[in-house]
Amino acid sequence: MSTMVEQRMDARTDLAWPVSLWLPEANSFFNGRSANISKSGAMVTMPVTTPVEEGHIVEINFPRTSALALQKGSYARIKAGKVVRVDRKPAADSSVGVAVQFA
Repeated sequence: MSTMVEQRMDARTDLAWPVSLWLPEANSFFNGRSANISKSGAMVTMPVTTPVEEGHIVEINFPRTSALALQKGSYARIKAGKVVRVDRKPAADSSVGVAVQFA
């Protein structure tokens, strides 16, 4: 039995939002959903077939609504980061958890 040590420095907020993850190794986007987010990172759920691994550098695209895009001046918020954990135990919906620490 192993014990996980909490390493997060910032408070997390639950946020279920559609996201796309750019994975340079695959030269492709993969669609998923955010699970929670903080100033320093995010947990996203991705299809089990996403070829993401710990250590990959990725970009997460958080799309904005039309109203918010007009206010902010763009249709997406893009955050770059490093994958720090991949939970490969598939959930009931055939997804895996991907923890990303923002750059």
